[in-house]
Amino acid sequence: MSAGSSLMNLLEDLNPQQREAVLATDGPVLVLAGAGSGKTRVITYRVAYLVQQGAPGEALLAVTFTNKAADQMKERVARLLSRVGKPAGEPWISTFHSFCARLLRREAPRLGLRRDFAIYDEDDQIAAVKLALKQLGREDRTIQPRSVLSLISHAKNHGQGPEEFAAEAYDELGRVTAEAFRIYENILRQAGALDFDDLLLRAVQLLADHPDCRQAWSGRFQFIQVDEYQDTNRPQYELVRLLAGERKNLCVVGDEDQSIYSWRGADVGNILRFAEDFPGAKVIRLEENYRSTQSILDAAGAVVAKNVKRLGKTLRATRSGGTNLRYFEARDAAGEAEFVAGELANLLRNDLGCHAAVLYRTNFQSRAFEEALRRLSLRYRVVGGFSFYQRA
Repeated sequence: MSAGSSLMNLLEDLNPQQREAVLATDGPVLVLAGAGSGKTRVITYRVAYLVQQGAPGEALLAVTFTNKAADQMKERVARLLSRVGKPAGEPWISTFHSFCARLLRREAPRLGLRRDFAIYDEDDQIAAVKLALKQLGREDRTIQPRSVLSLISHAKNHGQGPEEFAAEAYDELGRVTAEAFRIYENILRQAGALDFDDLLLRAVQLLADHPDCRQAWSGRFQFIQVDEYQDTNRPQYELVRLLAGERKNLCVVGDEDQSIYSWRGADVGNILRFAEDFPGAKVIRLEENYRSTQSILDAAGAVVAKNVKRLGKTLRATRSGGTNLRYFEARDAAGEAEFVAGELANLLRNDLGCHAAVLYRTNFQSRAFEEALRRLSLRYRVVGGFSFYQRA
């Protein structure tokens, strides 16, 4: 197969907007990807296309938020390159935190760190907070270590150290956290360790404070792809901006209507301001939805249209058919569960072989649904969690 036919074979898998996003390799690009519109496909095909066009694998960086997403990207890229007869090379495809850990281990001496520095996971962090509270004589139950750790993490994600946090503390929890924050940082320093938030902060510090290091790494990564850009926080934004360098071959993919992690530091302004932060940016909208029917998309679109700040897009279903949505307002959680169980019972009476799913927002809600299903002798399986009756 010739290079030209291989290229066409790759691009033929994409719709016109996805193809445009893959081919837009020069300069900053914002891909506004609605739910179910193939955003991961754009990133994986883009990486494969760049390798196919001769870009060295090690010159490509793709970052996302979870190990699962990163592993899926790696597998898809390898499969695509195998299909067109190209070696996968070594593109850097990882989570933000994994990338920063690799970067810091290579450049550790610049920051006074050992290359084998420890990385504290959540259990280690909780233990460090407990030790800090013990030193403060605050082991009483009114101050929960997990709450203190959450405030420390939030502060770090917003670029605050112990002093800045202390200046804004207005209640007892805040004042105790400010003192614990200072001791917590000392504990990490003495152990030669970083926590997950430090991985981002120290990587940004490294690139900002060492121009030669920044030039070397921004020079290495000729093309940068970022998944779920609406969920990036301030340090992640700074990291991407520094790595993009003068070349600015940066492609970010995201959906401002799916930004739900502000409580852990995500700043939807990063995606809303992208065209201002990177002048001349190309904006591409992926509006073909492969997951839902049009009635579902219209209902969802009517809800998010009320969002005050958004760049806007209109999703179109590629699937035909589908029934109208129904809306039911229950008196309480038990009433909601009874209604859902009753609807499922009716479906099963008409078709014993049918399969149905109940989506709920938080784990504690499963109890009401499980009790209602048990009363009607309906068999069920809890996916991605534990049944209420299996918990300790």
